[in-house]
Amino acid sequence: MHPSSDPRPARFRVLFVCMGNICRSPTAHGVFEARVREAGLADRIAVDSAGTHSYHVGAPPDHRSQAHALRRGVDLSGQRARQLRAGDFEAFDLVLVMDWDNLEAAQALCPPQHAAKLRRFAEFFQRHDSPVVPDPYTGGAAGFEHVLDLVEDGSEGLLAHVRRELAAG
Repeated sequence: MHPSSDPRPARFRVLFVCMGNICRSPTAHGVFEARVREAGLADRIAVDSAGTHSYHVGAPPDHRSQAHALRRGVDLSGQRARQLRAGDFEAFDLVLVMDWDNLEAAQALCPPQHAAKLRRFAEFFQRHDSPVVPDPYTGGAAGFEHVLDLVEDGSEGLLAHVRRELAAG
């Protein structure tokens, strides 16, 4: 089928953002991407992640993030950290940050015409009452499990939102 005659709406692009792009945002990236595949929407929804800081550019996700995600069936090993760029706000339909500090850093980079695309991932939580996805980096295993709980919850709400956006065209 020729792309212009495809009745389905164009691809929807989601970018997850945390500070270094090695814990929270790659976890959200991996979990949401898995949910998108399970829903049969991989050809319509693109997922990526980035960090507001350049601390870990080119590095794989933190080994603890990878281990905890893998226990839940999500493989993060193919991801590599990158830094958020101003052009990401043009390229993505939603830029979802993990906490207030990253929201502030992303707002400083976001062109004014794309401000509505920048939101907190926590806005999509269905069952958890947390305004942020807390950074597990300096904590123990429980922190990484909590991040996964929040990300799985938010991924459900986000997928429902994106389905509505795709249906609206």
